[in-house]
Amino acid sequence: MYADCEDLASAHKLFDQVQQPNVFAWTAVLAFYSRHGLYEECVGGYYKLRSLGVLPDGYVFPKVLRACGQLLSLESGMLVHKDVIVCGCELNLEVSNSLIDMYAKCRDITSARQVLDEMLERDLLSWNLMISGYVSNGLLEMAVAFLYYMRLDGFEPDTVTLNMIMDAYCLMGRCDEAWEIFEQNREPNIVSWTTLISGYSRIGKHEKSLWIFKDMLNRGMLLPDLGCLSSALASCRHLGALSSGKEIHGYGIKIITGHAFYGSAGAALLTMYSKCSRSQAARYVFELMDKSDVVTWNAMILCFVDLGLRHLALECLGKMQRLGIRNDQTTLSTVLPVCDLKSGQQVHSYVIKCGFDSVVLVCNALIHMYSKCGHIEYAYSIFTTMVNRDLISWNTMIGGFAMHGIGQVALQLLPQMVNSGLCPNSLTFTSALSACNHSGLVEEGLKLFHSISNDFGLAPRMEHHACVVDMLARAGRLEDALNFIHEMPLEPNKRIWGALFAACQEYQNVNIGKVAAEHLICLEPENAGHHITLSNIYARVGRWDDAVRVRKQMEGRGLTKQSGERGLNNAGLRRVGTDVAGSNNADQDRLRLKSYRKEKMEESNGDGVYPYWYWNLKNFQNKKGVLSSACSGKGGSTLTLMT
Repeated sequence: MYADCEDLASAHKLFDQVQQPNVFAWTAVLAFYSRHGLYEECVGGYYKLRSLGVLPDGYVFPKVLRACGQLLSLESGMLVHKDVIVCGCELNLEVSNSLIDMYAKCRDITSARQVLDEMLERDLLSWNLMISGYVSNGLLEMAVAFLYYMRLDGFEPDTVTLNMIMDAYCLMGRCDEAWEIFEQNREPNIVSWTTLISGYSRIGKHEKSLWIFKDMLNRGMLLPDLGCLSSALASCRHLGALSSGKEIHGYGIKIITGHAFYGSAGAALLTMYSKCSRSQAARYVFELMDKSDVVTWNAMILCFVDLGLRHLALECLGKMQRLGIRNDQTTLSTVLPVCDLKSGQQVHSYVIKCGFDSVVLVCNALIHMYSKCGHIEYAYSIFTTMVNRDLISWNTMIGGFAMHGIGQVALQLLPQMVNSGLCPNSLTFTSALSACNHSGLVEEGLKLFHSISNDFGLAPRMEHHACVVDMLARAGRLEDALNFIHEMPLEPNKRIWGALFAACQEYQNVNIGKVAAEHLICLEPENAGHHITLSNIYARVGRWDDAVRVRKQMEGRGLTKQSGERGLNNAGLRRVGTDVAGSNNADQDRLRLKSYRKEKMEESNGDGVYPYWYWNLKNFQNKKGVLSSACSGKGGSTLTLMT
């Protein structure tokens, strides 16, 4: 009675007065321990019970097995399982369900499945526990398959079942299939909605994520909880949707008390304001958050990462250490992307010491860090040793090989990924196509592009088309690139025409270059750079009249060179003579001088007026030099991590 009334002191006092407490007295005390999270006391009490010769029954075992599962103590759980058999309780439905749950939590999914298979009687909970075990252990395809098996056994899924199946699909990146499951649910709860919202956000479909959130609100049947609000705010952050984020902020503090709201959703809110460059609002939210909570610091580090303030992100990590706030897996996975090789290796060492080297989130960040620092072999070593991999793991590794121009290996990962039960998403194909592009694998890239719709039932997006155009254009197949653009079901954007235009300058193809330039000028009529680049193409092949005509068109529209572009007609190269400014002869002479000077500049790697794509390439080369320096141990940050 005292234990059931939450009065442990009185229960203990009375319990100690009993000379030989029976199984009923022990059950009450062990139930109290298990119910209040005192799992070590629960398991310790069970051992004492057995040492006193008390025989446990079907009421004791579920409490103790739950404690073993929460402690991840497989050894204790197996000892209790032996007692279950000795006491003849293996046919007890509640005990069998507790065994499934314990083994699943202790990551022994094979034993959990064996218990289920040997049960003479199962209920809906038995199936739900098994599905939950598969999901939590990363065996997502098996979780989905069990929906079919449970129906064969005569059980229809409830909301809990469907939520877990939705979660499995979302974790595999197959959110549209999760949506189909959602529509089978006659009474979706807040977990159902949050699973979809966070799932679409996780795979980068943030517009869809916000649409679902707003649809839930419009139906007016459920109030969002903190998890739901946080997921929606995460999508606002990625979209830079400040207005929607502020609405969610106002809605949240209206339905949830301030302390609870900022304690849970504060991190998402802080990073959203930071991403939208609202530093004052971000600071306001930070002041309302708990400074002793690691989540607060993780959010602050992410803010600095978003703003590109690498040194402040690392300083924030150091300050956490000095204040005695222990890093968690989110801290490490957030700071790793901004580490150079030296600081990244220090964090990696810390990851191993703290036992985070098997955490998927952290491994993904390590793969990314080593890839960008030029050590693709270290990245692949981490990838191959991962026990569980999610969609991001595969995408990051494929992207790493693409970054290093190792296209064949990147393509080999795709079938392996599919065989593991994960479905490639838009980013997967973008990374793989990029790998083909940078490796010169044109035919393989075209085959991959067509497989997006033919084999995977997805509609290629604009970025996929852009990869193919750039790939064909780089290979000099300008006619094929132009034909591909004309056959696109989407309206080509400036990135697509820009890729073709850049290649036309490289290969001095005037006719296709003119077509690309006309489309770029139509898309960006105020951009003088397109006129200048087209004029330069004409000049390079000696079509001076056309070059002058384009320049005059630009001047007639009142366009000028963008700030930062240096004119080719510098004082030292001005024509000395009596030509009348604006005459065709004078203009042609100036253009010849510009063309000649540009050729010499390119040979000497000097400065000049280059199209925008050249500057992007030059900046990339500069960054590669910095990374090479970091990888060779020159410079770099020093980071001290305490264990």
